[in-house]
Amino acid sequence: MTTPVLSAHGLVKRYGNLVALGGVDLEIAAGEAVAIMGASGSGKTTLLHCLAAIIAPDAGSVRIAPPAAPPIELVGMSENERSAARRSLLGFVFQEHLLLPELTAVENTALPLLVQGVPRADAEAHAAAWLRALGLAGMEERRIGQLSGGQAQRVAIARAQVTGAPLVFADEPTGALDSHTSADVMTALLDATVGQGRSLVVVTHDPGVASRCGRVLRMRDGRLSAEVTSR
Repeated sequence: MTTPVLSAHGLVKRYGNLVALGGVDLEIAAGEAVAIMGASGSGKTTLLHCLAAIIAPDAGSVRIAPPAAPPIELVGMSENERSAARRSLLGFVFQEHLLLPELTAVENTALPLLVQGVPRADAEAHAAAWLRALGLAGMEERRIGQLSGGQAQRVAIARAQVTGAPLVFADEPTGALDSHTSADVMTALLDATVGQGRSLVVVTHDPGVASRCGRVLRMRDGRLSAEVTSR
């Protein structure tokens, strides 16, 4: 049996008397796209943040299995260790893309590589290749304010993939886009992740976005309910 790229067991997270996660189990296979849906306050964003080592759960286990390497347990790591794991193993795409407006598209995309110590010329060459692959050839030197919302999200997708991260998390990646642009960005996101044999976890309110994923899971009151398989 193939080892899942991500395994979470018994995740619990409380904020005072509020139980945000009430014992969540989840496995993600390599090359799989999974959508997590649920009402506001259901715990889906808390779950994503625990899976992505952004916050630490109060109890449970989260293991990442990089290609050709032993699994890594994220729970119990220090903040510095979690930061290192995020930089090397995980990619992120957010609703507002969180790009730096003072940097160009290629500089934003190359940033994760520069943080890892990759020489600037090499980092920007690799970043430019990803931008071209995502339909942004000729826009490498534009600043973020010179791009449309959909183009900016493509830069964010390139940034998420530039390190070769085996697992990408997307939090409402199309929430600020119109329906046509949303469909185009979702296609680009799937092509850049699942299309490359990598895994994608998407938190979304949009049934259209969720339907593009191989599995749809629903959060309610801090727990995952029955799984829905998309068509």
